[in-house]
Amino acid sequence: MKQTKTKDHAAMAEAFIKDEERVDWHDGALWYIREKRDIASKKIPEWEQLREAASMIKNNVISNLHEYLLQFEANLKKNGITVHWAADAEEHNAIVYAILKAKEITQMVKSKSMLTEECQLNEYLEERGISVINSDLGEYIQQIDNEPPSHIVLPCIHKRKEEIGELFHKHLGTEKGLSDPTQLTRVARKHLRNEFLSRRVALTGVNFAVAETGEYVVCTNEGNADMGAHLSEVQIASMGIEKLIPQKNHLSVFLRLLARSATGQPITIYSSHYKKPREGQEMHLILVDAGRTRQLGRADFRDSLKCIKCGSCMNTCPVYRKSGGLSYQNTISGPIGAILAPNLDMKMHADLPFASTLCGSCSNVCPVKINIHEQLYKWRQVIVKEGYAANTKALGMKTMAWTLSSPNSFNTAGRAGRWVLQNIPFVVNNKLNPWYKQRDMPEGSGQSFAEWYQKNGENNKEDLK
Repeated sequence: MKQTKTKDHAAMAEAFIKDEERVDWHDGALWYIREKRDIASKKIPEWEQLREAASMIKNNVISNLHEYLLQFEANLKKNGITVHWAADAEEHNAIVYAILKAKEITQMVKSKSMLTEECQLNEYLEERGISVINSDLGEYIQQIDNEPPSHIVLPCIHKRKEEIGELFHKHLGTEKGLSDPTQLTRVARKHLRNEFLSRRVALTGVNFAVAETGEYVVCTNEGNADMGAHLSEVQIASMGIEKLIPQKNHLSVFLRLLARSATGQPITIYSSHYKKPREGQEMHLILVDAGRTRQLGRADFRDSLKCIKCGSCMNTCPVYRKSGGLSYQNTISGPIGAILAPNLDMKMHADLPFASTLCGSCSNVCPVKINIHEQLYKWRQVIVKEGYAANTKALGMKTMAWTLSSPNSFNTAGRAGRWVLQNIPFVVNNKLNPWYKQRDMPEGSGQSFAEWYQKNGENNKEDLK
């Protein structure tokens, strides 16, 4: 589905950071999860070997994707699962609707699936008279507040418990002012249990799919995928084509990495394998491209398809933690989203690769060793070359290129800058300067380092060694 974007990342982030208290606990909560990840990973001596193995397995998959997809399809059919192929979001949504329409079903329960968020499935079905309930608590909260998820693992991490209490009071009739997380969870569980019992179709996402056996695995902590699948007459799984792994024995590598990277847990509470429909049940699996083969064809960015959606790059990213996931205006936010989004629409998401310090922390924690910060840097080059960079940014880059092109221009600019900071600092210390909005500009120095070194270098050579 065609996405729309009203503002750029910087403008959306500026709105988020106005609430300093929210920003502080959002930052702290995600960093706490990052610390849990570090503790969990250090308990496994072979952690780096697991990361390397996972990276190589996924590299094998994306290098031989065609063969593995055909093998997976053949085994799915042997297992009695109906297979569908969707080139894009429109085809995916039409397939789901056709399955529901054939059964004259107007209600569906859905467990966590970022792919269906990417395809805007809920909106598509609701326009056609189909009621969809997101059954995972975080996504359910976001749904009743008419917001998309802000994090791929922790969808409502940006919300205070008091805000959630108000939502439940408005939509579920809880006592006004109730904000105790345990009580709110019990209310949601009771409400959602009725949805599971009354809805004949359940849709889930897919974490890993095994080409060798024709089965798929869904990893959750709430068990809602299992509840929906076991009670439904029709089970649908929506899967991006990159979720494949070759063999079942490869699962142990990824299951050991996924939860530790995501939340610091040894493993998700439920790691559910789906292989065959039970008697009287239909199972459908939809294999979705939606820009993935385009990314596969980009040599500099194909490794992003290794992503297992753990969210660890978001938890560590200083930009994401301070700006919030909704500021990215893309289903997948944070560093990995800033790589994937321009592939879908380079013009619309041209700002996202610049929403990074390029510190490399995302690459350091990635369980499948994606070179995230290097790809962000490469996207910047592509976006500027294609003419999608903001005019102010493009002009700034041209100015810096000219300034750094010769010693004379560099020295002249340096002297001018120091003079301005010393004599008329208000020229740069004003709200028209984006850097000044959140930073104190430096005081002007009396000399450049080159000038200092000319005077003092000979006398300090020994100290500098």
